[in-house]
Amino acid sequence: MFTENTEELAQNKLLLLYIIKTASYSFNKEELTEFILEKDYMNYFLIQQYILELLESKFIEVDNINEEKFILLEKGTLALDYFESKISESLKEELNQIFHKEEQIKKQETQIISEYFEKENNQFNVNLKLVENEDTLFSLYLSVGSSDQAESICKIWKDDPDSIYQGIVNMFIK
Repeated sequence: MFTENTEELAQNKLLLLYIIKTASYSFNKEELTEFILEKDYMNYFLIQQYILELLESKFIEVDNINEEKFILLEKGTLALDYFESKISESLKEELNQIFHKEEQIKKQETQIISEYFEKENNQFNVNLKLVENEDTLFSLYLSVGSSDQAESICKIWKDDPDSIYQGIVNMFIK
């Protein structure tokens, strides 16, 4: 419909698959569109056409649980593995550098760390941390009686660190 030839169509779809696979974070439709438009890889209408075709042919799907982010399916992975050589090395290197740089920036901004380890007598130490720009904003060590408790605390911390941190700070301020 909007393409000049089938090779260009295939390369553009492969580029979308490569971006979804390689990015250090997940894209939803708007984010992926914005990313590609900013880099001037293709126009808006082509992006929408290719996303729709990749969804319809089951190369990708939308993860409704995770804010409607795109997930590369097995069929998409196989196609990309087989035809990745159709994407220019310079373009792949450019994308890899972009994603690596953005990953480093995100790591520096805020890290939510939760870990636990076993002590003697079946006790477990849990360490919860909030690190921003390499400065520790919050660190808490807890001792609990089981690995299930330790895992649960780590999961809860990862799921909602802001309100937990704020709740603890508020307890001391009152």
